[in-house]
Amino acid sequence: MDVSFFDLGVDPALVRTLEDQGITEPFEVQREAIPDSMLGHDICCRAPTGSGKTLAFGLPLISRAPRADPEFPTALILSPTRELAEQICKVLTPLASTFDLEVLAIYGGVPYGRQRKALSRGVDIVVACPGRLLDLLDSGALSLEDVGAVVLDEADRMADMGFMEPVCDILDRCAPNRQTVLFSATLDDEVGELVDQYLTDPVTIEVGPKEVSMDSMDHFFWLMKSSMKPGIASETIRKCGRTVVFCRTRRGVDRVGDELTDEGISVATLHGGLDQRQRDRAMSKFSEGRCMALIATDVAARGIDVEGINCVIHYDPPENGKAYKHRSGRTARAGAQGTVISLVQNPQKKMCSKIQKEVGIFVKYTPPDFNDLPKYDVEYIPPPRQKNKPRKPKRDSRRARFHGKSNRRQNDRRSKRTPKRGANPRGGRPTGKRHHPRRNRR
Repeated sequence: MDVSFFDLGVDPALVRTLEDQGITEPFEVQREAIPDSMLGHDICCRAPTGSGKTLAFGLPLISRAPRADPEFPTALILSPTRELAEQICKVLTPLASTFDLEVLAIYGGVPYGRQRKALSRGVDIVVACPGRLLDLLDSGALSLEDVGAVVLDEADRMADMGFMEPVCDILDRCAPNRQTVLFSATLDDEVGELVDQYLTDPVTIEVGPKEVSMDSMDHFFWLMKSSMKPGIASETIRKCGRTVVFCRTRRGVDRVGDELTDEGISVATLHGGLDQRQRDRAMSKFSEGRCMALIATDVAARGIDVEGINCVIHYDPPENGKAYKHRSGRTARAGAQGTVISLVQNPQKKMCSKIQKEVGIFVKYTPPDFNDLPKYDVEYIPPPRQKNKPRKPKRDSRRARFHGKSNRRQNDRRSKRTPKRGANPRGGRPTGKRHHPRRNRR
């Protein structure tokens, strides 16, 4: 028998809002978590990214959150990254408006003033990254003493990023009798300690496999010279369609983005050096299907849920097997086919073999062969046409340095100095004497 959101105890007004969005049937994690969460129980849930967690914790939170006084929110969601915080806020805002509740995303990279102003007006549900939230707490911009429900999303990711101490500090500032809901891909190590310390008689829920299954993807390790990578990557994207390309560094992301654009691929780039507006624009461009590839550092490997990613390219090898899983997990979602390609140079074979062993796969190193790739129905998206900019004339570097000096400084010098008798008034060699060139000039 099919179970509806109404059967789970969700308010009819919220059910209608979901139906307006085309959401009618709850996912497994929602069926498991919503009833107990609606009753106010602490929840400890292991579930993978993309399983429907946001609604699983968001619907009960909205249903139970009272209206807040200015600077005293009543519900809090902690997120490891700005992208995930923004994504959660985007999903919950139209649902919260059903009950006239305000949702605010708080993260670094944007001015403090805007967030302070919103908090002073009154925000009911805060979605925050730990660092920026602590800054605002320490400055007195808000208090958490009225927070009766806290959600920790991607708790394992927060542990990986070193956020456990700030998270504990934040939890200690919330109401002592609060409801605490934790979602994580794993429940071991630091996450397990967090559960033991801060959750009271939690209902434990486990959904899906304990980790990303490598068997659900086709893995390729292609050997090539560095100079071949742009051409191979661009052809792969043309054949596979929507692709995430991972690089190790910010500079690498920008370089590869330029190279693939030159190859005729429409791309968006994402890394920690971009401001929030640029990051939002990149994610919107990719998620809305206005480009074929997202070029990113590992900042995008977790917490970003974009449907229909056919391929992941490890342009640079990941640091270890865990990072390989996190990156590769962007594809083969919800039973779909997925392709993972590592572009390997000969000196990197030893590292890549170690990664294969860590993730439990064995793949031979071969030259690139596009005939091995699965067939995808791909609609090519060309890059936007670049406006021709007039080229600046090249100038001799020495002359450029000379002419780069301000005219004012040159005029000052001319006014203060009087040329010696026999000297060239322009400052060159004396005119009355023949000058022989120096030998052994350095």
